[in-house]
Amino acid sequence: MLDPFLSPPAFLPKLTQPLADLLALPTLPLHAHEILLAFTFYHIVNTRLSPLLSTYLFPSIYPKLNRRTKINWDVHVVSLVQSCLINTLALWVLWVDEERTEMDWRGRVWGYTGAGGMIQGFAAGYFLWDLMVSSMNVGVFGWGLLAHAVSALVVFSLGFRPFVNFYGPTFILYELSSPFLNFHWFFDKLHMTGSRAQLYNGLVLLFTFFGCRLVWGTYQSLRVYQDVWAALQTPGTLVLTASDVGNDGAVKGVIEGAEEPISEIMRYAGEKVVPVWLACTYLGSNIVLNTLNFYWFGKMIETVKKRFKPPQEGSKERSGGKEVADGGPVEVTGGPGIVVEEDGSLLGDGIVVEKTVVGDDRRKVLTLEQEDVRRRR
Repeated sequence: MLDPFLSPPAFLPKLTQPLADLLALPTLPLHAHEILLAFTFYHIVNTRLSPLLSTYLFPSIYPKLNRRTKINWDVHVVSLVQSCLINTLALWVLWVDEERTEMDWRGRVWGYTGAGGMIQGFAAGYFLWDLMVSSMNVGVFGWGLLAHAVSALVVFSLGFRPFVNFYGPTFILYELSSPFLNFHWFFDKLHMTGSRAQLYNGLVLLFTFFGCRLVWGTYQSLRVYQDVWAALQTPGTLVLTASDVGNDGAVKGVIEGAEEPISEIMRYAGEKVVPVWLACTYLGSNIVLNTLNFYWFGKMIETVKKRFKPPQEGSKERSGGKEVADGGPVEVTGGPGIVVEEDGSLLGDGIVVEKTVVGDDRRKVLTLEQEDVRRRR
């Protein structure tokens, strides 16, 4: 299936060809415009559209967030937009690209379709943007998300070699759980912690994350391991295989001028050799992604439990002579220059701190005078 997206401008393939030659990514010039378009679009969403729309839709919440939380908010908006777009495109390609069903392990390892390249182009553009944002804000997002961005960018960039281009739309379906993950985060910031909406969303989040990333992702990882292992055990050749011939015995998609008949799918296969370093790089990145998915799933279960666990009797937190039951996150709702650290401590001059108490949808608001805040520093 050819790339259904717009053709690149004439100058761009020529401009990116030296980089493609240097990195041995021959199909990169065909999709460079999709990478640049995705990167630019998500940067605009992050820096322009998200602040503008968030201020308009939530005027009493977004403008009062501290800088750290605003960065997190805008990145979650980008993640929500990206996951909805790329999931729709990937599912569509999986449904309509009939060439995928004709591929054996050789096609899955060395084959290439324009539609698969399009998915990898848009995905690589997003993960390139994600790498930039994660590296600039390690203190906000942590080293785990930075490792995720690096690994994902490597995995999808290698598809331009092409190497396991077939699995691009397959692995991007990890993102099916991302919309619900972002909604769960937004519910906290919109003071809906412990609400029925967050509960139902949390259940869907756990189901989709477990199904798409742990079950589907692990199964597809085993398949790619098998295909790459078969390629490592097979000496490089450039001969016609049974998968390149139709039922009528005719060669499918023969390229004129080729020394030997090669199918259109395999036109970039070269000598059909998988270097050990390439296999180790791809599979190593895949293992990092899967490990992070299992780790995050455990953290998600803990988080959801905390949101909906009733407060224990006698568990109290004193502040300013008042008692507030434990069980919910501390959220700053007012006051200039307030910063909430990871440990919950307050820095700067603050006035209002809201403590959400989960359990029977009960909520209590604790108002702290400025001197009380200073005593808690």
